[in-house]
Amino acid sequence: MEEKERILQLRKLLHLYNYQYYVLNQPSVSDRDFDGLMHELQDLEAQHPELFDKNSPSQRVGSDLTTGFTQVVHKYPMLSLANTYNEQDVAGWYESVRKDLAGEPFEVCCELKYDGLSISLTYVDGQLVRGVTRGDGVQGDDVTANVRTIRAIPLVLPGTGYPKEFEIRGEILMPWQVFERLNAEREAAEEPLFANPRNAASGTLKSLDPQLVANRQLDAYLYSLLGEDLPTEKHYENLQEAHKWGFKISEGMRKASTLQEIYDFINRWDEARHQLPVATDGIVLKVNSLRQQRALGFTAKSPRWAIAYKFKAERVCTRLDEVTYQVGRTGAVTPVANMQPVQLAGTTVKRATLNNEDFIRSFDLHLGDYVYVEKGGEIIPKIVGVDVSRRTPDLQPIHFITHCPECGASLVRYEGEAAYYCPNDAGCPPQIKGRIEHFIARKAMNIDSIGPETVDDYFRRGLIRNIADLYTIDVQQINGDGSREKSARKIVNSIRASVEVPFERVLFALGIRFVGETSAKLLARHFKTLDALMVASIADLMEVEGVGEVIAESVIRYFHNEENLQIIERLRSYGLQMSLNADQLQGSTDKLAGKSIVISGVFERHSRDEYKAMIELNGGKNVGSISSKTSFILAGANMGPSKLQKAEKLGIALVDEETFLRMLE
Repeated sequence: MEEKERILQLRKLLHLYNYQYYVLNQPSVSDRDFDGLMHELQDLEAQHPELFDKNSPSQRVGSDLTTGFTQVVHKYPMLSLANTYNEQDVAGWYESVRKDLAGEPFEVCCELKYDGLSISLTYVDGQLVRGVTRGDGVQGDDVTANVRTIRAIPLVLPGTGYPKEFEIRGEILMPWQVFERLNAEREAAEEPLFANPRNAASGTLKSLDPQLVANRQLDAYLYSLLGEDLPTEKHYENLQEAHKWGFKISEGMRKASTLQEIYDFINRWDEARHQLPVATDGIVLKVNSLRQQRALGFTAKSPRWAIAYKFKAERVCTRLDEVTYQVGRTGAVTPVANMQPVQLAGTTVKRATLNNEDFIRSFDLHLGDYVYVEKGGEIIPKIVGVDVSRRTPDLQPIHFITHCPECGASLVRYEGEAAYYCPNDAGCPPQIKGRIEHFIARKAMNIDSIGPETVDDYFRRGLIRNIADLYTIDVQQINGDGSREKSARKIVNSIRASVEVPFERVLFALGIRFVGETSAKLLARHFKTLDALMVASIADLMEVEGVGEVIAESVIRYFHNEENLQIIERLRSYGLQMSLNADQLQGSTDKLAGKSIVISGVFERHSRDEYKAMIELNGGKNVGSISSKTSFILAGANMGPSKLQKAEKLGIALVDEETFLRMLE
């Protein structure tokens, strides 16, 4: 078989297997066989770049060449639905439909209301050509590159009988399992948690990095078919046809002919929704006949032929038995409510964060109080109130602890901070282990094969007490009974390879409190060597763009700690990078010093990440949004109209790609 024919055959097969796995949930091949076919396709496509197809299954992983988002006007406006929260309002809507249709019989399609990000997909000749967010209902962001990474959305339709061109709408969602894993990773890295799957899905789909979108494993359910040549004049029947074409449609969709059937559907899913893999927040009711929909028409904001019924947030009352305290990597102490176990939204809840001392005071919490608990976004338990009527005189108010529960050090609260901190960063076990986990993270030293459990094991065995001890580990120490030599050697080799990690990431890896990835990069570019940074004064540090008094004081404290200095000298002796390398020093300039630059649009010469690196290398600062402090906008093609308007309003200059590159010559 010719290689071109084999490429086409593999693409067709892999599209089919994707459909069976992600839409039908009926895989017909093993993951290993699927991966083997994918690798074969990727190899053949690499040999034949002239056969590139943006809709090939191999393109699901996304590209690192970011293009920004352009605004696209919707062919059909994406209006919002009117909301209702009780059966009386549902009955009122039902009766108004009956009245407006002059007693003509009608069916209502009952669907689940998925809690995600609205998306509009356009297909031409069975191929995905565009994915656009809802935006303001009139126009939205073109996120086609990101949509292509979502495996539940077909790139090429496997079915037949679809119109030459049509639009299908639905919700992009983050499954609960993915959401919980993502938040666990963010919690371990002490990054802010996503409030709910909808926020996480929205933030992911709006990312300018399609590879990140692919890694987040988003899902999609489609609920509306639009076009000039639809299969039938019925909404429910059209979606059944769309399902045959390869689309994932609303689960449990039903037609109802009476108000009682609608109530039965609502009551069923108010309970059953907790077993679904994705978040739902209500029911959508639509008149099924498209002819009757047209007759009913629209108000200024929403269709008269549809309404959304929102589920009530489930709330339970349980007893607060104990407050415990967790110490994070940075020493931040978080209070945790330990409660009598109670069923809430389909799961057993017995713990909830109390955030900080101010949160505890706001509810005047007492040990033994009966507290009201809800799940934020159906996921994260939170205390939302206290049943004061059940409080007895013997209950004692909760006072925030004054000493670290792990090491006994007196806690401190820095000005402007809501949290209390344990200052004993060199001797507090959770902080030590947390700093080691931070040190080995991908964005820091990127040491493979070591996770939190491994760090805890090595710490308990006395192999590591700080980050420098990692570089003394040998294969024999961690090989145990001798059966893990291959993995032990991989760990040791990864540790040794990390000495090549550039200085700015080493500085971030040190885990200096309040010094994040961006701050570390700015400090490294400014001072160029760790030795220069170590002797800098507060005034010197605050000369760096983006470094304020809190960060400056934290850096000073870190380098005045004798144990930290000893660790740094050990790291230096093991060969870690303690200064910008020769290439960085040779290429760095101050041509953009003091300039805050926004990047927007599509570029031809370099990717957005490459331009960000150039800006930093030449002393500039990358910023994400336009303000009066913006120096100029590095503007590519298809820059969004809203940014253009804001730039014109503020008088911000636009610099094209060629002009920018000449600035750096």
